[in-house]
Amino acid sequence: MYAIIKTGGKQYRVQQGDELRVEKLEAKEGDKIVFDEVVAVGGDKLVVGTPFVEGYKVTAEVLEQGKGDKIIIYKYKAKKDYRRKNGHRQPFTLVKITDIGGAGKKAATKADKAEKPAKAEKPAKAEKPAKKEEKAAAPKAKVSASMKKDELLAVAKEMGVEVSSKATKADIIAAIEAK
Repeated sequence: MYAIIKTGGKQYRVQQGDELRVEKLEAKEGDKIVFDEVVAVGGDKLVVGTPFVEGYKVTAEVLEQGKGDKIIIYKYKAKKDYRRKNGHRQPFTLVKITDIGGAGKKAATKADKAEKPAKAEKPAKAEKPAKKEEKAAAPKAKVSASMKKDELLAVAKEMGVEVSSKATKADIIAAIEAK
């Protein structure tokens, strides 16, 4: 069984017994930590949360607080006598996963609820094209100066107004409004 947890802005795939470095956590060595933000749980069946799986938690023990390898940051600009050298050591917490636990029933009911609305949405999608057609017909009756000349000519043609293709937008609008 494995779990995907979120901590320190990152996601980690963990199993029981794994040791991993995570962003620094405020805990002493030997403390127990509970990760509540479980994104997914896998094993026989994958359970994915929206955004987190309810009822599941991952328990870990802090093994060490430390700093990573030094990284050198060197800024340099040619011919300008500009040089800056800086170092950085990222702090981390080494944890060992002791337990992945939770109630599968709670997660399953959450997943079932997520599936039901998806089925209810399908009929709603069928109704949308009819609404779009009504909306498309309505703006053709309204004519504004912000419309392109080709659009105005098309509206005039649909309404049965004869207008020269060389006419200005103002002339086309006046002819449409007159009818």
